[in-house]
Amino acid sequence: MSLPGLPPPKPIPLKERAAMVFVERAQIDVRDGACVAVDVDGTRTHIPIGGIACLMLEPGARISHAAVALAGRAGTLVTWVGEGGVRLYSAGQPGGARSDNLLWQARLALDDGARLRVVRAMYARRFGEDPPAKRSIDQLRGIEGQRVRHAYDLLANRHGVTWTRRKYDVTDWGSGDVANRCLSSATACLHGLSEAAVLAAGYAPAIGFLHTGKPRSFVYDIADIWKLDTVVPEAFRVAAKAQKGTLQMTPERAVRLACRDAFRKSGLLGKIIPGIHELLEAGELPRPDPAPEALGPAFEEETSGDAGHRG
Repeated sequence: MSLPGLPPPKPIPLKERAAMVFVERAQIDVRDGACVAVDVDGTRTHIPIGGIACLMLEPGARISHAAVALAGRAGTLVTWVGEGGVRLYSAGQPGGARSDNLLWQARLALDDGARLRVVRAMYARRFGEDPPAKRSIDQLRGIEGQRVRHAYDLLANRHGVTWTRRKYDVTDWGSGDVANRCLSSATACLHGLSEAAVLAAGYAPAIGFLHTGKPRSFVYDIADIWKLDTVVPEAFRVAAKAQKGTLQMTPERAVRLACRDAFRKSGLLGKIIPGIHELLEAGELPRPDPAPEALGPAFEEETSGDAGHRG
């Protein structure tokens, strides 16, 4: 709701938002123009819907039409997830896609040479070195998998975590060991944040380059670039505390808080959208000009107004 005489505030740019909020066993509604979570005993907790990138609803959470509409106007992604956030059932789309970005993304993905160049740029961005020459996408995918497994082994040894391999059952959350549950919770946080950025910038989550055939292939592409530098170390650190019995909360909650702090410390929200543009430019195909009537992305990078009227 805007004050008389003032234009409606614009959505806060993604890079200036907090990462995400998880809600479980509460009713999300709009009261007095603000988004709130109402517990079973009637206690209200304010949710700064315009100041977060992603609202993740766990089992037991309900959300009203008014709250979803408010999130849409604020450009905030709403996702419905399973216990611990490990399974994503559905997601809203903040602001809609842009035809010029979609056409550019699709053109790059359909051109074999351009797609390989994008994948090589992703590899270089992820590991800080150029990938081996004359390798196919399938070969690069295999090399990446080996490097990630090796990174897991190193982090497990560093933190003294009992570790065999990455294994979990999305239909039975409690069956996984603590390290795998921590990793699943951590990557779910990063996937939610990455999907918010992909959608906000006007791209399609399903059109991936290294990952293909999944509804969120491009989300996985983007998330993997920063995964080893942000959430994976936090997952193993929390798993080590859980195995020692020194946690004062569930491992899943501890991982979420650790990821929140890691996102803030690394400034990840300010890096993802520019990073997407840089990676796609590596495909060396021109971006189509936007149509004159095209809508802009959900999050604009410039701001306007004073501290009391953010734009």
